[in-house]
Amino acid sequence: MRRTAKEVAEAIGAKLEGDGAAELGGVAAPERAGARDLIYVESAKHAQRAAASAAICVIAAEGITLAGKTVLRSGQPKVAFARAAELLLGRAPIASGIHPTAIVAALAQVAPEAGIGAYAVVGEDAHVGAGTQIGAHSVIGAGCWIGENCRIHPRVTLYAGVRLGNRVEVHSGAVIGADGFGYAFGEGKHWKFPQAGIVEIADDVEIGANTTIDRGSLDDTRLAEGVKLDNLVHVGHNCQIGAHTVIAALAGLSGSCVFGKHVVVGGQAGFGERCKLEDGAVIGGQSGVLGGKTIRSGETVWGTPARSLQKFKELFAWYGRLPELAVRIKGIEEKLGGK
Repeated sequence: MRRTAKEVAEAIGAKLEGDGAAELGGVAAPERAGARDLIYVESAKHAQRAAASAAICVIAAEGITLAGKTVLRSGQPKVAFARAAELLLGRAPIASGIHPTAIVAALAQVAPEAGIGAYAVVGEDAHVGAGTQIGAHSVIGAGCWIGENCRIHPRVTLYAGVRLGNRVEVHSGAVIGADGFGYAFGEGKHWKFPQAGIVEIADDVEIGANTTIDRGSLDDTRLAEGVKLDNLVHVGHNCQIGAHTVIAALAGLSGSCVFGKHVVVGGQAGFGERCKLEDGAVIGGQSGVLGGKTIRSGETVWGTPARSLQKFKELFAWYGRLPELAVRIKGIEEKLGGK
């Protein structure tokens, strides 16, 4: 979608320096950009890349000089660039209208402006809001509620009773609302514990491809507004994830974990049952947080079992010296006669 530099600056709250009539039609990295592509630069060390680019318009922080360019000044160039990209690129449609092969239950409520793709299934008493698009081969279970302007990509499965807010995006292969892994052992076997709750997902959440979110057991599983889950994340039953928390790929949450707001979780991190992460906690990739442990607000931890970043670095440095220390210890033992 073509916009002028002035229109983009106004939309993202940037200060315009240069030709406001310059036309923009896309975004790119500096080296790949054409004249009408928008680029960005966050620090002076990358200014030469921007200066050498064919792009005529740059989003840049204060104090970065870019002669001959139209500059959109922003205190957060990367955020401004992301907002501008959404304006310039738009979103490829997932579905438009109700495809003739789609199966929509008689009692389902589908807004006239919604799109249902080929071979998708919408169950009884499900609600699909205005502007929502449901991709091919997706299954929306009975009693699900999907708000407005959601994007459900192909082959997504929502079990019965799942609730999505507005502007939720769910990528291909995600499964939301499956039973949690809950069993009671007795009489020599495992008895399935009730999985009677639902999954509630608030506005502006994005869920990556092949991610799974289990329904609650006797409570509900809840994701607050603005949560972002990467691909292949697992969220166990009864978990509560606070607003604007981000979780990278392959992380796994056991049941009843509670994450606060603005938590950051690195890839492949694992969490035992009933972990608690307070607001702003940061968990390094491949860390293991033991069941029942609390990570305090603003704390950064790493390793398995997870410990403060400072302590992890200290221990890691010693791990690297173990072969050297082993040789020294062996030499000392030989001097002492093997004692």
